[in-house]
Amino acid sequence: MKRLVVGAHYGLRDWLAQRVTAVFIALYALAAAAVVIDNQPLTYAAWKGIFALGWMRVATLLFAVSLVWHAWVGVRDILMDYVKPDGLRFALQVGVLLVLASYLGWAVQILFR
Repeated sequence: MKRLVVGAHYGLRDWLAQRVTAVFIALYALAAAAVVIDNQPLTYAAWKGIFALGWMRVATLLFAVSLVWHAWVGVRDILMDYVKPDGLRFALQVGVLLVLASYLGWAVQILFR
């Protein structure tokens, strides 16, 4: 007998996304800590100099994207598990997506204006 699997099939892809983004977030945190420790005392001019480097801006953008993706997968899974009314779950998911998108847009604006 053939087993019929239905649903969104998020499983492995989202599990892997959580792990990959978590590793990148951890690596960025270590690199950022090293850069901050290396630039002591940390003045506004030193901070501005750190983010004037193109690689630091790109790394920070990738960090922000990873953080948003990691947060989305986690919050979406929590909402799917614990919020049973479909309309409420959908409204909460849209709200979370809008907030996360605005945070990411704000990060891009800060990094590249």
